[in-house]
Amino acid sequence: MDLGLAGRVALVTGATKGIGLAVARALAAEGMNLGVCSRDPAAVAGLVDSLADQGVKAWGRATDVKDGEALGRWVADAAEALGGVDVAVSNPSAMVFQNTEKDWRSVFELDLLGSIRLFDACRPHLVRAGAAQDASFIMISSISALEATQPSPYGALKAALNHYAKGLAVEMAGAGVRANLVSPGNIFVEGGFWDGVKTRAPAYFDQSLKANPTGRMGTAEEVAATVAFLASPRSKFTTGANVVVDGTLTRRV
Repeated sequence: MDLGLAGRVALVTGATKGIGLAVARALAAEGMNLGVCSRDPAAVAGLVDSLADQGVKAWGRATDVKDGEALGRWVADAAEALGGVDVAVSNPSAMVFQNTEKDWRSVFELDLLGSIRLFDACRPHLVRAGAAQDASFIMISSISALEATQPSPYGALKAALNHYAKGLAVEMAGAGVRANLVSPGNIFVEGGFWDGVKTRAPAYFDQSLKANPTGRMGTAEEVAATVAFLASPRSKFTTGANVVVDGTLTRRV
């Protein structure tokens, strides 16, 4: 299926590893031009080169999404370099679960405010794209926002992100700007969170595998495929949705 994304522009934050990296590669495979960032300058430079090797235009700069001014400059410069913004994907996450004030502040700044700041910076560009054809803002949430198992800043603030996304979808619908969420379940990435669990706590890792009816964890590429569809004009009537990609690990209806 041609998703109708070729030649359009996407920005992806937290793009140099894990789900963010898979999203950037998936969108480039659809022919999108990419603006990318993370806090690692060398990783950003390497990603820009690899995306260019996919035959698209790529631009990037090391940027901390917790720095609102720097994030705004990154968006403005990316839009200038690439000719606008049609799609923005907010991906970075603190991925901490300890119930300390430091952890609450970290998740608040990165997961929640990082998405809000990104949208605010992208808003005028997305409104122009929405008026011309279609614009999409996608936030990576988590199934941790759907089922409370322990006091956790990660789950609680992802739930706040879900609430924000729904309100944003309602507010921006008339402008042709869609806002959606993708909520991954347990996603295995080499060098990522679950890879660490497999090494440090193999019994818990095995228990987590058995908890999923599919008998496995998902891949970053499977999440990225969902993001690509939501980014595209093919899903033009989909806004305010929270698409769960978890192999039926959660049981909500």
